[in-house]
Amino acid sequence: MLIVTTGFFDGVHLGHKKVLERVSSLASERGCKSAVVTFWPHPRSVLQQDAYKLRLLTTLDEKKKLFRKYSIDKVSLVKFTKRVSNLSTFEFVNQYLIKKLGATTLVIGYDHRIGKNVGQSQDEMIRICQDSGLEVVRVGEFFIDEQVVSSTKIRTALEGGDIKKANRFLGYNYTLEGVVVVGNRLGRTIGFPTANLKLYSPLKMLPQNGVYFVNLTVAHGRKVYKGICNIGCRPTISPNGEKTIETHILDFDEDIYGLDLRIEFIDRIREEKKFESLDELKKQLERDRDYSSTHF
Repeated sequence: MLIVTTGFFDGVHLGHKKVLERVSSLASERGCKSAVVTFWPHPRSVLQQDAYKLRLLTTLDEKKKLFRKYSIDKVSLVKFTKRVSNLSTFEFVNQYLIKKLGATTLVIGYDHRIGKNVGQSQDEMIRICQDSGLEVVRVGEFFIDEQVVSSTKIRTALEGGDIKKANRFLGYNYTLEGVVVVGNRLGRTIGFPTANLKLYSPLKMLPQNGVYFVNLTVAHGRKVYKGICNIGCRPTISPNGEKTIETHILDFDEDIYGLDLRIEFIDRIREEKKFESLDELKKQLERDRDYSSTHF
């Protein structure tokens, strides 16, 4: 016996959590294993539907960690190709879920679809699964503030800089991970040295340009530092408009070039703006630091 669910699960948000917890609870009740069948890369990157715009809420490694957090025993990764995209419900269910994995029960979300069956309703999909021998368990929507939690709503919140809403819908703090690289070191000359982050995944979605209060860990350490992160084009000092992720770590003065950095976004302090001089920029950064020290 195997309890399984399928999907891309971008963000592994609270709506996904509801499905995953149903999978793990059924497996526990029945004394069997639980599994997630997920896809990589994202279907849009294969089918070329505005693929250049694609940005993800979670990397593959982040998704796997969250699946484990919700007590999923096995993660089965399906390489998404055009051939896979053309499989019908019947073909995918029988080839992947039943024959390959030995699934006996499929848990699905309120709007989930399996297979390329254009115009097919979810009820028709469920019937095909049941005719193939799968028990199907449907999980309803998850609401916050009378809104259905979805990856789309989380992306919209991030695009608008509403990090608190994004975190509320995710059920955890939105995170960026990467390596600290050498910048222009200008921040150090005005008393605000910054760690410049190069993302592990260039497809990871960035929150709207602006200044954020963040928590940080360095080199997979356990100690959590507080910081002020600027996402944007540094209009005061950079004429080329290149977007950067720079973080001033509060009460910290160590050389961390080349080390891994994990940033958790807590709240947005203000929008990015251009200042008339470096002195004006320094004064604003001091205000940002004072505000962060007293409010977080």
